[in-house]
Amino acid sequence: MEVDGEVQPFRIFSKRAKTKTKLKPEPEARPQPEAGSPDPATAETDSADPDPAPTIVTETGEADEAEAAAGAAAATFADLGLSQWLVDTCSALGMKRPTAVQRRCIPRALAGEDVLGIAETGSGKTAAFALPILHRLGEDPYGVAALALAPTRELAAQLTEQFRALGAPLGIRCLAAIGGFESLAQAKGLARRPHVVVATPGRIATLVKDDPDLAKVFARTKFLVLDEADRVLDVNFEEELRVIFGCLPKKRQTFLFSATMSDNLRSLLELSGNKSYFYEAYEGFKTVETLKQQYIHLPNEGKELHLSYLLSKMKDKEDPIHRIGDPIRSAIVFVSKCRLDLLLEELGHPAVSLHSLKSQAQRLSALNRFKSGQVPVLLATDVGSRGLDIQTVDLVINYDIPWCSRDYIHRVGRTARASRGGLAISFVTQKDICLLHEIEDIVGKQLEAFECSDKEVNKNITKVFKARRLVKMKMDDEGHEEKVQARKEQKKRDLARKRKHEE
Repeated sequence: MEVDGEVQPFRIFSKRAKTKTKLKPEPEARPQPEAGSPDPATAETDSADPDPAPTIVTETGEADEAEAAAGAAAATFADLGLSQWLVDTCSALGMKRPTAVQRRCIPRALAGEDVLGIAETGSGKTAAFALPILHRLGEDPYGVAALALAPTRELAAQLTEQFRALGAPLGIRCLAAIGGFESLAQAKGLARRPHVVVATPGRIATLVKDDPDLAKVFARTKFLVLDEADRVLDVNFEEELRVIFGCLPKKRQTFLFSATMSDNLRSLLELSGNKSYFYEAYEGFKTVETLKQQYIHLPNEGKELHLSYLLSKMKDKEDPIHRIGDPIRSAIVFVSKCRLDLLLEELGHPAVSLHSLKSQAQRLSALNRFKSGQVPVLLATDVGSRGLDIQTVDLVINYDIPWCSRDYIHRVGRTARASRGGLAISFVTQKDICLLHEIEDIVGKQLEAFECSDKEVNKNITKVFKARRLVKMKMDDEGHEEKVQARKEQKKRDLARKRKHEE
């Protein structure tokens, strides 16, 4: 990838625009051209200017509200122009009608446009880019048609499962290239040219650098997808993205999807050389209306007591933790450091955890146990806040408030998905008050205080404090702190090597 002059945003679209971006209003719908015939809307443009200035068509969620107010008939997947086998697959998977982001983005993707979609968590963004890719694969099922990048290993693994489920009638071959597994096996799998490659930026860049011949695998790639695009475009992935983009053909479609907008995404849209479509369901940041958001103001040493209390009430229909009287099926507890799994084990609360001291196989195994309902509680750092779609999650607990308000949006988005209800409870200490106010500012609403009896919470204080002492002794015996420190030192060495390589 070439960078002229000062540092500029990545050129991840097919080519850079030569002139200033033109923003145009949404045009009237036009019929799709028949297969094999030229598109009259683009024929004139192609003949008049071989490299025209890009056009960005922008729509917001207001268009959906206007259609609903006008009583417009709800669209079906068949109305979007998808192949019949995909329509049947959606029906078999329980996807009855397309969501707003799917209605707006799928026809544009099928028309060959680059697409940037910003929509709430749980709104169906994955299908909005997966279905057009599978539609094209049904027409030309040869070579690596798509490369999808995700910021975390767990999200990449989930995307792989979703591609396989949607593409099952096609017999789609999908490869997950993520860290924590044998790279040689993944390199061999990549050389066999699967239809779709889902990867984390670090692993796919490493595979290409270790074997430059693998870059040829992407010579005919038609689609580049960045899921949770604002995080993928983070500066920490800069070197890896340069390697990846250098392997991809200039003539391709690019799909960027996220629940939160960033300056990087806006810049990239303006650099698109193709006609681009930008769907923004809302401006700024938003949580869904079906999510109930509350907080508990407590002292720092009271977090463990309140967590034990909340988890013990998950199955109690009469407790105020429940929004509608039904038992809470499962919960995700977000922490800054995964140090609570041993404590919950001592207290008799079954839980699994995702953290860096576990191997990737252990992490995926823990996630699968949680998804299948074998364990009702998942402890996770922000590695679990992006994209994970687990329908049984009814409760999210912010044990530690995130420093970045945007991370709060993604955390609480693990519940209340696909129009279902959900509850998010945040633990707020005195030092977290400012963070709480920042969160309330970006979501545009004031969080309610969660009411609980101090007498009920403190009923098991002796049991909790005893468990805390036992866990500390066990962690000391196992050298937990030494492992954590060794992990930190390894990260520092890796960062130093990366900076040295860049220099």
